Amino acid sequence: MKAVFLDYDTVSNGDLDTTELAASAGNLTLYASDDSRTAERIRDADIVLLNGLKLPRDMLYRAPSLKLVALAATGTDNVDLAAAQERGIAVCNVRGYCTASVVQHVWGLILSLTQHVADYARLATDGTWSKNEALIELRHPIRELQGLTFGIVGWGELGKGVARVAEAFGMRVIVANRRGEKPIPERWDLADLLAAADIVSLHCPLNDSTRNLIGARELALMKPDALLINAARGALVDSAALAAALKAGRLGGAGIDVLPREPPRDTEPLLDPQIPNLILTPHVAWAAQQARQRCVDEMAANIKDFLRGGRRSRVV
Repeated sequence: MKAVFLDYDTVSNGDLDTTELAASAGNLTLYASDDSRTAERIRDADIVLLNGLKLPRDMLYRAPSLKLVALAATGTDNVDLAAAQERGIAVCNVRGYCTASVVQHVWGLILSLTQHVADYARLATDGTWSKNEALIELRHPIRELQGLTFGIVGWGELGKGVARVAEAFGMRVIVANRRGEKPIPERWDLADLLAAADIVSLHCPLNDSTRNLIGARELALMKPDALLINAARGALVDSAALAAALKAGRLGGAGIDVLPREPPRDTEPLLDPQIPNLILTPHVAWAAQQARQRCVDEMAANIKDFLRGGRRSRVV
């Protein structure tokens, strides 16, 4: 049984124990990411492990031995699932492994924005504070979270985890209905939630109904001092529309951990350093060492179960 991990470098910095993973997959080779060699590396593999590299239809059809794709992620949009099903290739993901890490990151973004941590740190060290304390205290308004409304879009494990912290801060939590599905009485239509929330946090998957979920129209519904947080999938948000809203002062701020294309091109609108009140991080919300270790251990469990004929964490 030949197994290849196509982009192991995106999961480990040499700080993970791969004992269980190696034991589950038999003859396992760990590779660093190289898009140009993906087709070659999977050509005679029985099991392919990957994080973010794409496996389109043509590659899956050129890998005759392939039996299982094991993802080091919850999202599956980088694999052509229809082609996998046609070919009889099983696909499994990992779930719940990074909840604590993502929740911490989301709240790190929120607190950094509401407390203006970077702005005040700069004023403390660039000489401004020393010259005139009166210029410091009210330069960047700080809001208490208690009593504000926190809107969640995506009521899965991550959304619920982020909501528990919001409640601990004394915030009112509201949850959006899923687009295209029957409304749940206690939940909110997205437009109403956007208008009511002081902070909106996205935790939904990327699919045809959620792509560009937050565009110019949706941003215009939000309060001018509201915050938008996205640690889910980059293509949920129209980057150009978000950049324009922040530059025009029509939105209080944004914390973004994901972009539509990763790594981004120079043309990505949110890379503009002149955008105010934006914190952009390189898709690291999930990346605490403990979370990454749980991830590879879950992958090992999925592979072992598949080889025993099971369906653990199967999406195909």
